[in-house]
Amino acid sequence: MAQMTGAVRPPRISQAGMSRDLLYKDIVGASPKMQRIFRLVSKVAPTDSTVLLTGESGTGKELIARSLHLQSRRAQGPFVAVNMGAIPETLVESELFGYARGAFTGATVDRSGLVEEADHGTIFLDEIGDMPLHTQVKLLRTLESGEVRRLGDSTARVVDLRVVAATNRELRAEVAARRFREDLFYRLNVVEIALPALRERREDIGLLASYFLTRISERRGRRGLRFAPAAMALLERYDYPGNVRELENAIEHAVTLGEGRIIRPTDLPTALREPRLLAARTPPAGEPAHDEPRGAAAHAGSPREAWSLAEVEREHILTVLKRHRGNASSAARQLGISRTTLWRKMRAYGLGRARAGEGWP
Repeated sequence: MAQMTGAVRPPRISQAGMSRDLLYKDIVGASPKMQRIFRLVSKVAPTDSTVLLTGESGTGKELIARSLHLQSRRAQGPFVAVNMGAIPETLVESELFGYARGAFTGATVDRSGLVEEADHGTIFLDEIGDMPLHTQVKLLRTLESGEVRRLGDSTARVVDLRVVAATNRELRAEVAARRFREDLFYRLNVVEIALPALRERREDIGLLASYFLTRISERRGRRGLRFAPAAMALLERYDYPGNVRELENAIEHAVTLGEGRIIRPTDLPTALREPRLLAARTPPAGEPAHDEPRGAAAHAGSPREAWSLAEVEREHILTVLKRHRGNASSAARQLGISRTTLWRKMRAYGLGRARAGEGWP
């Protein structure tokens, strides 16, 4: 089974000697919104308060979680990142809480879970909205008691850890729909840090693009690359439904395909160079979703400024899916989102699974 989690032990460096560059490594932003995030992280990190990171996919939630860890008293302990959306539902409980020998067929040895591995450190639960309800109950019990009980074991073990959770869903709506426990939501949402979408901090796009260009070109042994003004103009006017992750992917695309020392418009992905008018709108809540929703004609020839964010995102997802001939895994990688998130967006925009596997030009 592919590795789905990771534990990182940061370098042994005193909190007093920790530079701002280390604390915010790979978090780039000079905009007022990001400066506010940095100040909030610095204020919350030294506490043991549970933090809920919200925002669209690709906005850098894991980077913020790592920064919270590095600035905490737990910086010498492990940082364990868990993507809840990547673990099969049948394995979530055993992965998080471990199991005792004989707990189920194939359990030949005792095994600690990821919660125990994060003892004296931080556990980062990404895509917490994907956690099954029965596991939410056990997580809540651990948060309230500070104890963890392995599957099939009668002994509880004391753990000392901080929980940082993240979601791109609206958890209040999930609570209202009874897909997420209300008591767990309030236990996680002690401090909420809402990360802005890249389109909401456009002044950071050029800074981020230059940062990614330097990092990727150095990794490829092509130092000294720079953007042509026209290429930078394209980068700065795009809306990035995949946020920072999509921008990074676009720069890697340009470095991979570009020739010479100048990144030109033709080196950028098609989605950035040739934005197309939408053929459809997103149906309001309660209306059935169709591949070609009603009202498409109303958008024909309308200026880009008149498009809604949902319309831009739907069109971009459709473009990427067509480019990958309906391969959801490949399309999700380019978009910088998980396949689960892509399926969810496809359902919301009426691009059902049937279209993802066949009929693409």
